[in-house]
Amino acid sequence: MQDLKVLYETNHVIVIEKPVNVPSQGDKTGDIDCLSLIKDYLKEKYNKPGNVYVGLVHRLDRPVGGVMVFAKTSKAASRLSEAVRERELIKEYLLVADGKFEEQKGIMEDYLKKDERTNLSKVVKEDTKDAKYAKLEYEVLSYREDNDISLVKVKLDTGRHHQIRVQFASRGHSLYGDQKYGTRGKGKQIALYAFRLTFPDPVTKEMVTFTALPEANGTWSMLKNIEVDKI
Repeated sequence: MQDLKVLYETNHVIVIEKPVNVPSQGDKTGDIDCLSLIKDYLKEKYNKPGNVYVGLVHRLDRPVGGVMVFAKTSKAASRLSEAVRERELIKEYLLVADGKFEEQKGIMEDYLKKDERTNLSKVVKEDTKDAKYAKLEYEVLSYREDNDISLVKVKLDTGRHHQIRVQFASRGHSLYGDQKYGTRGKGKQIALYAFRLTFPDPVTKEMVTFTALPEANGTWSMLKNIEVDKI
């Protein structure tokens, strides 16, 4: 059984560090997923019989780890979903990308279209049918010349399918270990981590922030030289 790392819990929400390669919710593979893990955790912790309510508010791609919030009540689910719509739920990521960036900070804006058949997205023209606007902000934190890779922080302004992976790959900076859009690190774990999540508490309305980092080794070794509180 996969262990569940709980970062924060109230009567209304539970914040976890999603393990890599674990789906956010059940899928056709039948593998253990985060929703089920949380339900099992709550059943055991509070000795609850029958079904336990857990609301899925947002998702992370299966290979991506990091901070996620789930609702423990329908009221919290409604308020957190509203926060997502109003862009008050702020998702920040760390990634390792191929190459050196010309600009240390910047904004990426594109229109993306998802191919349901292949489960892949691509950059398309604005007037393409079913195209969706995508925007993110990025900042390069470090560059390793020997490997020609960059450690980058990203703040998502929109949450499109595979958005970060597609936008970076389309600019020649594919994510290391990305098996769908990448050019390097085949067979490795994708270097994308949801390291910080900020959202309004569904009861107090105060903004709360939670952080989790991947281990600073291997692909993520550049994190050793970064002061976390300054990211």
